[in-house]
Amino acid sequence: MSRESLPALPGKPDRPELPGKLPDHLRAELIAFRRDLHMHPELGHQEFRTTAAIKARLEKAGLRPRVLKSGTGLICDVGTWDGGRPMLALRADIDALPIPDAKTHVSYRSTVPDRAHACGHDVHTSVVLGAGLVLAELDRQGLLPRPVRLLFQPAEEVLPGGATEAIDSGVLEGVGQIIAVHCDPRVDAGRIGLRAGPITSACDRLEVTLSGPGGHTARPHLTTDMVTAAARVAVDVPALLARRMDARSGMSVTWGRIESGHACNVIPMHAELSGTVRCLDLNAWHDAPDMIHAAIDEVATMHGAKFEINHVRGVPPVVNDPVVAELLREAMAARRGNESVEDTEQSLGGEDFSWYLEHVPGAMARLGVRKPGDTAKRDLHRGDFDVDESAIGVGVEFFTAAVLLDGRRSRPSV
Repeated sequence: MSRESLPALPGKPDRPELPGKLPDHLRAELIAFRRDLHMHPELGHQEFRTTAAIKARLEKAGLRPRVLKSGTGLICDVGTWDGGRPMLALRADIDALPIPDAKTHVSYRSTVPDRAHACGHDVHTSVVLGAGLVLAELDRQGLLPRPVRLLFQPAEEVLPGGATEAIDSGVLEGVGQIIAVHCDPRVDAGRIGLRAGPITSACDRLEVTLSGPGGHTARPHLTTDMVTAAARVAVDVPALLARRMDARSGMSVTWGRIESGHACNVIPMHAELSGTVRCLDLNAWHDAPDMIHAAIDEVATMHGAKFEINHVRGVPPVVNDPVVAELLREAMAARRGNESVEDTEQSLGGEDFSWYLEHVPGAMARLGVRKPGDTAKRDLHRGDFDVDESAIGVGVEFFTAAVLLDGRRSRPSV
């Protein structure tokens, strides 16, 4: 893949000089913007305050954002698309999680009970907002090589993801490629994790309801022992699938909730299990519902329990396009050197960014948010999740570099 030669920084031939650096005043503003979002988290399809805050800041910069027809989320084009070469889209997700914020040592702790930005969507939003503001200034200076679309998507955490509704509303019209980042607390701030090909897994929600005649715990032989039946479904179904699915598919059924009964001496008439189905392989994901249904049928029937299954299809794997992934690698190297890009593995996490890639090529990078030197084990979807906020500036300059480098590539319209 060729690109135009760019003037190199003195003594650093792997880091071409590019405009689009983040000024200090805007860096500080974006950190404050992120903290405001963090203090006021909103769940999927409820992100009205968040949408209004993004819209107001873009309009202040002279841009013309358009709220999605669902009422939350928005798109905003920087530059004017003339129907020629399709645009590059920068995507952020804007919703929070229904968990309490467990941080007690920060001033920007969530002010909303049982709501928290524990997945970094406030960071993703601030990064795309900041990139849009920098790119708008480059456009005013005549330095933006092609129009760019900013996409602030609602409801990523709501299966099958707000991306499907956004696509249906036309957010990809005029878009030829799409890129995104996702916070990674295992990667130091100032670095990204990247790979071509699959980078996340498919993810579904699985709900199972068991039923049968209950009774006295003194006479379990006269009942359907619902607690035992539920326990066997929880243990035996994943074990059966491990022997019936190709081990290379990475199929994982993990339960997050089991509920049955109210008294210690009463065998209940009902039990419920719910969890997730994750799969690294797309073909195995398509086969999963039939395989899981058969395994549950076999185990429940063995214990005399009737069953109902609600298998909610979620998202396919995010499969990074190799050409776009290489663009992201070059962009990060241009800003911070080749050593700032590390290879990353495919995870079992799900991401509805995958739906965009069913329509246009794109890639997602893992944005490092760990404070360098921090050895504590941290993860997403935890109430104590937080980030090294320098990652916001890194993400902005990473995205602006990707836009500038992509604008210098020769690529036919699609």
